[in-house]
Amino acid sequence: MGVVNVTPDSFSDGGRYSDADAAIAHARTLLAEGADLLDIGGESTRPGATRVPAGQQLQRILPVIEAMRDCGRPISVDTREPEVMRSAIDAGVDMINDVAGFRSQAAVAAVAGTRVGLCVMHMRGDPLTMQGEPRYQDVVAEVAQWLSGRCGELRQAGVAAQRLVIDPGIGFGKTQEDNVRLLRGLPQLAALGLPILVGVSRKSLIGQLTGRPVGERLPGSLAAMLAAVARGARIVRVHDVAATRDALAVWNSIEE
Repeated sequence: MGVVNVTPDSFSDGGRYSDADAAIAHARTLLAEGADLLDIGGESTRPGATRVPAGQQLQRILPVIEAMRDCGRPISVDTREPEVMRSAIDAGVDMINDVAGFRSQAAVAAVAGTRVGLCVMHMRGDPLTMQGEPRYQDVVAEVAQWLSGRCGELRQAGVAAQRLVIDPGIGFGKTQEDNVRLLRGLPQLAALGLPILVGVSRKSLIGQLTGRPVGERLPGSLAAMLAAVARGARIVRVHDVAATRDALAVWNSIEE
């Protein structure tokens, strides 16, 4: 999954693709590098980020969706706003990736009667507050239980299991130790019987473990990505598609 941040304040690219033309060009580059799907977002959800109104998100992402929806690969939209979900689905996207895990009834209502895929991510709190001393007794068990509950509610709303993907939310309301434990504990999440999506690319976890700034985190990101795949991740959300494809090609050749 290649990341397309149509935002002026993303932690990973500093707003390089904040206008539609730049974002569309970047999306095409990611596809050329081998992305299997694209994740388009109009709101940064980095730690400390404030909420972006739905209308502003739509102004950012709809031109990109329009340009890319016939690209031959699935298009995902990264949003927690029900209005954005509905408009993106009407515009022809294939997946909604909600960092809030469809916690609101409005979000459930926006997606339940559709056919799109849904990525249910765990986050404690919201981006503005999530890193304020998060604490767990057993982070893997608690995240698994929460994801199971959210997916259960979506199922009760009529969402088929085949539409669901789960994401442990690395870096979203977790300490460095929590993130490592979650990656190590992915087999427990796999026991829920749903595909796992993991995003570790360039995140603060990689910086904490290596001491590298955002622009120098590719080797660490690849190592974490491969560790996640080895433990059951089936979709990896990344900024560096070509390098990720190469790493996976070598790893898969050896493993198979």
